[in-house]
Amino acid sequence: MLDYVWLIPLFPAIGFVINGFFGRRLGKTVVSVVGPSAIGLAFLTSILIFFELLGRPASEGLFEKVLFDWIVSGKLHAVIGYQIDPLSILMALVVTGVSFFIHVYSVGYMHDDPGYIRYFTYLNLFVFMMINLILANNFLLMFVGWEGVGLCSYLLIGFWFEKDSASNAGKKAFVVNRVGDFGFILGMFLLFTSLGKHDIWTLDFTEVFANANKLDTATVTAVAILLFVGACGKSAQIPLYVWLPDAMEGPTPVSSLIHAATMVTAGVYMVARCNVLYNMAPIAMAIVAIVGVATAIYTASIGFCQNDIKKVLAYSTISQLGYMFLGVGVGAFSAGIFHLMTHA
Repeated sequence: MLDYVWLIPLFPAIGFVINGFFGRRLGKTVVSVVGPSAIGLAFLTSILIFFELLGRPASEGLFEKVLFDWIVSGKLHAVIGYQIDPLSILMALVVTGVSFFIHVYSVGYMHDDPGYIRYFTYLNLFVFMMINLILANNFLLMFVGWEGVGLCSYLLIGFWFEKDSASNAGKKAFVVNRVGDFGFILGMFLLFTSLGKHDIWTLDFTEVFANANKLDTATVTAVAILLFVGACGKSAQIPLYVWLPDAMEGPTPVSSLIHAATMVTAGVYMVARCNVLYNMAPIAMAIVAIVGVATAIYTASIGFCQNDIKKVLAYSTISQLGYMFLGVGVGAFSAGIFHLMTHA
C-alpha cells in the first residue's frame, strides 16, 4: 500500500475537478456524494497505509515515493514526491478523518445554501492542499500546500461574501497569513543558499536534515526563527493571531475544519517536521516555547470575556495551539503532536 500514497491527495483532487467543473450540470445530489466520498476514500487509503507502516520494523519507518521531476533549473532539482513516516501518516489520518466527518455533516448543514456546489469545491481543494502540505518530501511542495490552504481559507472564510463582515474577515486572514509566509519563504531561501555553499542544492527533507550539521549555529537559528514566523501566521500565535477570531464569519463546518482541526495545526506540524534544525538552535526553541506559553495564557484570558460562543471557541483554539508550541518548543515533539491530534 505504501506505493499508493499518491492516492491520498489524488481523491480530493478528483472531487475538486468534478464538483468545480461539472457540479452545476450534475446537480446537488451528485455533488453531495462526490464531495464526501473523495475524502472518505482518502481516509480509507490513509488507514490501510497506517496499518502497513505499523507492521514494519522501526528501522524501515520512512518511505518516500517520488512521482516525477517538477523543477530542474541549474543545480536545483525539485520533485513532486510524498513521504510516509509516523508523523506524516498520523497527520494524514487526522486531516482526512476529521475532514470526512465534516464533509458528511456539511451535506445537511449547507443543504439550502445557494453556494452549495461552490462550497464543496472549495472544501475538496482545501483537503487536497492540506494533504500536499503534510505528505510532501521537500520544502517546496510543502510550501505549495502551505500557500494553498491559505488561499482556501480566504475563499471559505469569505464564503458569504455579500456580508461585509465575512469579506473583510477573509481579506484579513489572507493578509496576515502573507506576513507569516514571507518569513517562511525567507527561511527557505536562507536554508537553500547556506547548504548551496557546501554544494548541496536541494530542499528534500532527508538531504537537508542529513547535512544540517554542516551549517553554523547562527545560520540554523536564523532559519528556524524565520520558519517559525511562518508558523505564527498559519497557527495564529502572537502577534499574528488576530485573523482567527474574525475567521468565524465563515460557515460553522469551515470553522471546525480549518480553524480548529487542520490548517491552524500546520505550523506545529512544520516545527515538528524540522525538529533536526530546531534541536540545533536552542535560542529558536526557546522563542517557540515562550511565544507558545504567552499565546496560551493571553488568548485564554481574552476568551473569558467573549459573549459569542464561536469567539470563545476561537480564542480557546489559539490558546491550545500555544500549548502545542510550548510542547514542541521544549523538545517534547511527540507530546505536542499528541495534543494536536486530541484537539483535532
